[in-house]
Amino acid sequence: MQEESTGIVNNARRKFLKMLIGIITSFTGILLGIPFIGALIVTKFKTGKQTWQKVSKTGPLPEGQPVRINFADRVTDAYRHDTVVHSVWAIKHSPTEVTVFSPVCTHLGCYYKWDPGTDHFECPCHGSVYSINGKVLGGPAPRPLDTLPAKIDNGELFVRWEQFKVGIPKKVQV
Repeated sequence: MQEESTGIVNNARRKFLKMLIGIITSFTGILLGIPFIGALIVTKFKTGKQTWQKVSKTGPLPEGQPVRINFADRVTDAYRHDTVVHSVWAIKHSPTEVTVFSPVCTHLGCYYKWDPGTDHFECPCHGSVYSINGKVLGGPAPRPLDTLPAKIDNGELFVRWEQFKVGIPKKVQV
């Protein structure tokens, strides 16, 4: 009889421990899964949501001349917050009109420069040459320079940073 009651107690103890371990494991899994699920949800809702970044005052920009402007952008990926420095080429046409180009060559993604001697944008990697309007004048570039959305508000230039696939004839956002 003693052995039978010990077996019942041991069986009850095993069931209790299995249940306790199951509860602790489930709780731990849920607790560790919350950041992962949160990152998926935040990433899904933030995809395609781009903000306007203040780049420069438009007053000091010379009319008709390309100016390279660097600006900081705050990038959030799940729980990580980073500051990334982007650069753009801005050409002021009038106090209310500015064209902003991505600094990335459309051929293979190198950063091009403005050559004031020739009045052209030139890519040092493979020799692509662009006019001040972004049109391809020579080299292997498959399309004109990529423009970025820009607006002027109270004398301030705002840009929405975008990236595009390189090496293809069509402007496709990454």
